[in-house]
Amino acid sequence: MTQTDTLLPSPSLVERMGIPRSLLWGFIGLLLFMVGDGVEAGYLAPYLENHGVTSRDVAFLFTIYGVAVSISSWLSGPLSDLWGPKRVMWIGLAIWAAFEVVFLMAGIMTGNYTVMLAAYTLRGLGYPLFAYGFLVWIAAATPPRQLGSAAGWFWFAFSGGLPTLGSLFASVTIPLVGEITTFWLSLVLVVAGGCVALLMTHEPRGASRLAPANVSVGGIFFGSISILWREPRTFMALIVRTINTSSEYAFLVIMPAFFTKVVGFSLSQWLVLLSIVFMSNILFNLMSGMLADRLGHRTVVSVAGCLGAAISVPAFYYVPLAFHGNFFIAALVGIFYGATIAAFVPLSGLVPQICPKEKAAALSALGLGAGASTWVGPAIVTWFQAWHGIEGIIWIFSGLYVFAGLLTLSLSIPDHARAYMRQARARGEDLSAGAAAFH
Repeated sequence: MTQTDTLLPSPSLVERMGIPRSLLWGFIGLLLFMVGDGVEAGYLAPYLENHGVTSRDVAFLFTIYGVAVSISSWLSGPLSDLWGPKRVMWIGLAIWAAFEVVFLMAGIMTGNYTVMLAAYTLRGLGYPLFAYGFLVWIAAATPPRQLGSAAGWFWFAFSGGLPTLGSLFASVTIPLVGEITTFWLSLVLVVAGGCVALLMTHEPRGASRLAPANVSVGGIFFGSISILWREPRTFMALIVRTINTSSEYAFLVIMPAFFTKVVGFSLSQWLVLLSIVFMSNILFNLMSGMLADRLGHRTVVSVAGCLGAAISVPAFYYVPLAFHGNFFIAALVGIFYGATIAAFVPLSGLVPQICPKEKAAALSALGLGAGASTWVGPAIVTWFQAWHGIEGIIWIFSGLYVFAGLLTLSLSIPDHARAYMRQARARGEDLSAGAAAFH
């Protein structure tokens, strides 16, 4: 060991876990923010329906909200390149807080659906700017050797809050303080999380423009969207990613009433079940990634993800219906559903290999798909609920997962990409950077 080596500080426990020490408070703040954002996930739909809003109007509210989330998810990348991630996160926090107050005071508390729709839609611009702005900050400030682990912790905090711990929080507070106060407590959590992340994180790269000075504003925005037709496989990956979690957002609209009014669960039981589903999803996120290293990314996505979800979606409907009121059985099939949705995670390792020269742009396609799923799911409910009710919607999603499986088979790595990666390895370049940004 040289004298220089002895002077290097040993990595802290946080760094050995894969979290950049300079961004630790950002991860903690993100978790708090997403817990607050996820508080309403399991009970907003039944609350509105119980207060005179039709199920169709509720689905439309979630659909338009999802469109805003989708747009904001894509904007978070180029805006962070242009202004710096920290400023984008501040904007996202301000939007969320301001329009949540409008949503509650002028919408929920007065029963005005028009105000609810406008405020909730505009609030939907907030969380992607905050959360995905931080993801860009992670990519900018994290050494390539640590980026995969850091991105994994990002998704742990993101999914752990929305809706896992958020739903658990609501299941505890609603019986104690009521539904309206719980809405206000979600605002407190979001503001607290945002302030923790932004006031206690001092890593310098997040505070300034990330794109080179010679890149125009138009170039920043156009490059992240033109890749969809320059490399059609990224467009196919976008569709698969959209289908991936679209059923989750549809279930937030239709399943609360199904489990409370048909299966016979209480609202608290439904919120706990929802938390179990997403806890399964979080755990299997990690397992599917390790499985992909052994079996291949495309194999895991197509078989465990697409085929698995085509089975688990109808199972999540028919099995609890057959075992009426049995929470244990419902939890088991919910765990199965959460695991199959998690099996799409290896897409984030596959897509950068398809476009190794433009990893960030390729990953932005997955980000766009992640945002699109938040409105596609509720939109399917809006359009098709009158067809065959919940049962018809269940089979639509099952068919979509079969379709996603067929698309996944076409997500092969092109020869020119393999040649580029061989040349990069020969030059000693690290090809792992950026491989896990958007799952």
